[in-house]
Amino acid sequence: MGGTGAAPGGARAYIGSFTSAGGRGVLAAEVDPETGALTVTGGSDAVADPSFLALAGPVLYAVSETEAGAVAAFDVTGPVPRPLGPPVPVGGAAPTHLAVADGHLLTANYTSGSVTALPLAEDGTARAATAVLAHEGSGPVADRRRAPHAHQVLPDPSGRWVVSVDLGTDSVRICALDADTGALTLHGETALRPGTGPRHLAFHPAGTYAYVLNELEPTLTVCRWDAVAGVLEPVAETSVVPEGATGPSHPSEVVVAPDGRFLWAAVRGDDTVAVLALDADGAGARLVATVPCGGRWPRDLTLDPAGRRLYAANERSGDVTWFTLDPVTGIPSRAGAVEAPAASCVVFG
Repeated sequence: MGGTGAAPGGARAYIGSFTSAGGRGVLAAEVDPETGALTVTGGSDAVADPSFLALAGPVLYAVSETEAGAVAAFDVTGPVPRPLGPPVPVGGAAPTHLAVADGHLLTANYTSGSVTALPLAEDGTARAATAVLAHEGSGPVADRRRAPHAHQVLPDPSGRWVVSVDLGTDSVRICALDADTGALTLHGETALRPGTGPRHLAFHPAGTYAYVLNELEPTLTVCRWDAVAGVLEPVAETSVVPEGATGPSHPSEVVVAPDGRFLWAAVRGDDTVAVLALDADGAGARLVATVPCGGRWPRDLTLDPAGRRLYAANERSGDVTWFTLDPVTGIPSRAGAVEAPAASCVVFG
């Protein structure tokens, strides 16, 4: 997922990529404070398929989206990411997403349909997993839904809960993480419309709504979020492609403006960025525009730290494109791109 516009002087970005598809692993890039342009300065291919990254202080974490499934930590205080020891197994297959919460690293393991918690040592490295919570269920789309497929895991804005999105079961699970023991306990599960294939979600900055982006149907599900009770309630659904659009559309990532006025979604297939205007309270979303993503197959979208620029990691064209955001309309205007073979995500430090 990403950070939140013009990056300050000295800011850096990190790009994940699929080494199995010609990517160069984890890349480091300087960020021009005036233009937002990225200049790749080096990288590390020490870990296979680091498809998603998360930054916590001087340590960068990466999943290794392989059948064995692992996470890796990198020291990013120098010019090139430096591995902090060997990858640590997550006890699940093909982890696609990770996040830091309460002194633990969390991974969503797609193929095995589970979520893993790994405690973090004082030096930032991950220790052996303390919990692997298996999802259960299936969905109606046979080729993608015979089993659970956890695609994202993240803490909610209140820090009380861990939320995981499962494409295979058309549901979002809410769990409690015990910071002392590393145990994960299922608290509740919210069913979404069958066949939608939820992939990722993002919270409204007020913390009272969440927006679930669906991969198997190009829609966004708006949900009310009760952080006290830990309850997610679907309240509306809207398309992220224009009415009458034809051809395959597979949404991938969703980000929300820091002021809560707009939401952007990456849509693979038609290779666009959808712009949605949000109601003042966050309860509704309306598609207002779609623009080309600047490449092919946008797997990830990220806002820069000030929320004024948007970055798309275009996996199949092998580049990261950046856009300037109109502060009135929220519509992105392409400003540049940098080569990044098999790009899968961007994070800012």
